[in-house]
Amino acid sequence: MNDIQPPYKILVVDDEPDLQPLVEQRMRRYVRAGQYRFVFAQNGVEALERLRADDEIVIVLSDINMPKMDGLALLDQIPKVNPNIRSVIISAYGDMKNIRTAMNRGAFDFVTKPVDFDDLKLTIDRTLQQLLEWRDALGARDRLVALQNELNVASQMQQSILPKRFPQDPSYDVFASMKPARSVGGDFFDVMRLEGGVLGLAVADVSDKGVPAALFMMSSRTLLKGAAIGLGTPGEVLEEVNNLLCEDNESAMFVTLVYAVFDPSTRKLTFANGGHNTPALFDDGGNPPPPPLPRGAAPGPWPGPEDGDGGNSTRLPLTGGVALGLVPGLKYEQSSITLSPGDNVVLYTDGVTEAMNEDEEEFGMARLEGLFSESSPSGARVVNDRIFDAVMEFAGDASQSDDITCMTLRAGGRDH
Repeated sequence: MNDIQPPYKILVVDDEPDLQPLVEQRMRRYVRAGQYRFVFAQNGVEALERLRADDEIVIVLSDINMPKMDGLALLDQIPKVNPNIRSVIISAYGDMKNIRTAMNRGAFDFVTKPVDFDDLKLTIDRTLQQLLEWRDALGARDRLVALQNELNVASQMQQSILPKRFPQDPSYDVFASMKPARSVGGDFFDVMRLEGGVLGLAVADVSDKGVPAALFMMSSRTLLKGAAIGLGTPGEVLEEVNNLLCEDNESAMFVTLVYAVFDPSTRKLTFANGGHNTPALFDDGGNPPPPPLPRGAAPGPWPGPEDGDGGNSTRLPLTGGVALGLVPGLKYEQSSITLSPGDNVVLYTDGVTEAMNEDEEEFGMARLEGLFSESSPSGARVVNDRIFDAVMEFAGDASQSDDITCMTLRAGGRDH
């Protein structure tokens, strides 16, 4: 079990004198509610002194540019004082290079200046959740006597880093979810607000099972986020993550990953694929519903564009990349499409298409593509839930053998 209880003590490290009263003012309701306690330091040297004197500190929120010892040097020293502390970097978008370095040095997350305190609250809560799950895992590690215990711990760690809330904007709608299997793998997804108002989207699947896969997943997610905020294009991001994963990968694990960047101002989606399932595109189309299918039959060829209520389905262009973590120095090609209002792009793992029923039939790509042939998709969450419901209904009472992960981006915002 974890050994920390609220109020959770958070150390804020920044040399700006106005930050302390601002934090105390904007976060006062949570302090009064006994949720947080804040302590402050002016630089990295002072921060280390506080950390050595106070073992109740669980999170460090640190600026990068400070006198005496900057935030990057502080990141290197924190694990020597307490390896269980989680660090969150505070900096400006103009400091992307240093933010990326900080993420690669172990920062769990970041927030940008000027600080949006709603975003800061969400970041703190997500960091605390991951920390509590991690400490639970450490406490359970010595008590593991069976494989199922190990898989349960891995599942908790896996779920703790997945986004629970998603950006909202009139020009797009995004939603994602994952249903872990009893036999834990390493699926993950992430949604990132990037510089210039663009959105980073990722869905990935780590090889192997159990705690090692969950740990590799967490490392892959951190490296991906660090590369995403520091590099411009999806191809460059996959190249960077692949090289970093290859540096110390004695276990020869790997991750398949599709990463896309969506620009709401132009509805342009740019993506690169590292050995992952090809994303699907559902539009509002105008196709007539197909004739009823015999029980257990897969949908046939897609109907032509005529008057009707259904939508069309296509697959995004292939980019030819291979899985990340095995061969350094690979180049990853990328491609782009411009979405129309109402288009839905679905990123998913093979837990969707390879889900089996009791007759050992796979759900398959044809069934996925045929889900909206009779009714046009409406809203990212509606699309996502429809896919999950269809897979669960198809599988019936058959045991789930793999994680099922799906993310939907809808261009043009929510329907009203």
